[in-house]
Amino acid sequence: MKELSLYLHVPFCVQKCLYCDFLSAPAEDETISRYADALSEEIRQASKDYTESKAVTVFLGGGTPSLLPADKMRLLLDTIRQNFCVAPDAEISMEANPGTVTKETLIAYREAGINRISFGLQAADDMLLRTLGRIHTKEDFEKAWEWASLAGLHNRNIDLMEGIPGQDLDLFEKTLRFALSFQPEHISAYSLIVEEGTPFYERYSSGRGLPDEETERAMYALTGQLLSENGYHRYEISNYAKPGFECLHNIGYWTGREYAGFGLGASSYVNHTRWKNTSDLKEYMKAYLLGNNAQNMGKGTDGGADGLSCLHEQVEHLTLQDEMAEFMFLGLRMMEGVSRELFKTRFSRKMDDVYGAVIAKHAAEGLLTDGERVRLTEEGISVSNYVMADFLF
Repeated sequence: MKELSLYLHVPFCVQKCLYCDFLSAPAEDETISRYADALSEEIRQASKDYTESKAVTVFLGGGTPSLLPADKMRLLLDTIRQNFCVAPDAEISMEANPGTVTKETLIAYREAGINRISFGLQAADDMLLRTLGRIHTKEDFEKAWEWASLAGLHNRNIDLMEGIPGQDLDLFEKTLRFALSFQPEHISAYSLIVEEGTPFYERYSSGRGLPDEETERAMYALTGQLLSENGYHRYEISNYAKPGFECLHNIGYWTGREYAGFGLGASSYVNHTRWKNTSDLKEYMKAYLLGNNAQNMGKGTDGGADGLSCLHEQVEHLTLQDEMAEFMFLGLRMMEGVSRELFKTRFSRKMDDVYGAVIAKHAAEGLLTDGERVRLTEEGISVSNYVMADFLF
């Protein structure tokens, strides 16, 4: 059977962080509960298009999935198991805000089937957390970590952020060492991106108030050094893991595995077609809670389940050229790089016949290694966007 990843979007949070441009907003408990019912119905209806696929990963992202009541988490995972072929060893992950969990909810999530959890710590400094607009404190994280261990969750990620306003190298090192003191199985360390339309954009789009480039480079170098010294290997530009604890869901994105997204604004990539769900909450809830899909939506065509296509936006049928380009620039995020042999197997073309000039150019600049696998060098990682852009025609 064809491998498939499933993504479930939970677009709710206690309050929106000041840097966040994701599809998320605060909501009442009743809205969250009704949304989970609608999400379950979407999963059930869409599943008939995936009878030849096996789900190897499931990921609940947001927003804040840890706002879901335990019974709704069980509903969603039971719906998946009842309607999809799910691998017995499937990785089933959820994102969690440390300020929204209890020992009881984490135990219930584990019993429902969650076997990997990603805590958004971001910084081990309450002042910096307030700067970001986070609702949790350093102490909240410590409690949440203890509760996750008691719940039997032993595949755990900590998200960290570099380049926060007011963050110097010393504060960042304290955050790194704090995170390492818990010996998590996985650490993700991302640079803050000031996105248009966020409060941070209004304050920091000029760059003033942010750590300078030299400090950010030092933060990045320190991350690699300290994590390597503590037994973590970098397998992707921003992700580090102990052996055997790489995030299989994200690896699927970077290596071209098909994925089906459910929930508000969720994206899918199946059968050479990409689309996203509507971002209109009222439209989404009405369709799935009132059963309007089955009665009024007709037979679907563009990239998705029968009867659901009218909720799909930005439907794009990828050309061979599109898919080759994505295979290259997403694959280059991985430290192992992109395999020439796999490229030929997947596309029936030699990599050098398509990208030989681009590879030679960046190899000459010292940004790529040119072997059976094409990889970014250390210098290439620091200018990865420049390199990857050249693979887009």
